[in-house]
Parts: sequence; C-alpha cells; structure tokens
Amino acid sequence: ETFGNPLFEAMACGCPIVCSNAAAMPEIAGDAVIYVDPLSPSDISKAIVRFLDDGVLRAEFRKRAKKKSIIYSWAESSRKTAEVLVRAAVHSKT
Repeated sequence: ETFGNPLFEAMACGCPIVCSNAAAMPEIAGDAVIYVDPLSPSDISKAIVRFLDDGVLRAEFRKRAKKKSIIYSWAESSRKTAEVLVRAAVHSKT
C-alpha cells in the first residue's frame, strides 16, 4: 500500500512492528518500528527474533507505536483538515 494502512492499524493497537524499509513506510512509522530489507528473509527473521527474545525492547516499541499512531487519529486528521479549509477560506476572501 502507498500509505500503509495495515502499518497504521498495527501502530494504533500498540503492536511491536517489523517493517519494510521501502516505499513510504519510514515516513509513516518513524522510530516506532524495526526496519528490515523486505527482500532479506534473514533480516526479517532476525528482527522478529529480537522482539520475541527481548520483552523490554518489545514494550518500548509497543509504546512508540501507540504514540506515533496518535498523529494519524481521526481527531487529529480532522483538526488538520479543518485548519487547511479555514486558511483556504480566509485566503480566498483576500
């Protein structure tokens, strides 16, 4: 996906995430995920094992994911959209 809805949904649930380092994923997820080369099974499995073996790391990335997801909430998206529409309306009157 170009936006990464499954990624966003996982972040909103507070899941620790192993994510592709390609396309828009780094822009969306920031520091809330562990990035891997999507073409490297070894890279992917190592990242998964890191989460499975390290409860502290898992908890940290759960917290990061939840925090990062807030910027994509419906409330925040609506607020930002309203700001743009108000600025456009004001600008069109001048």
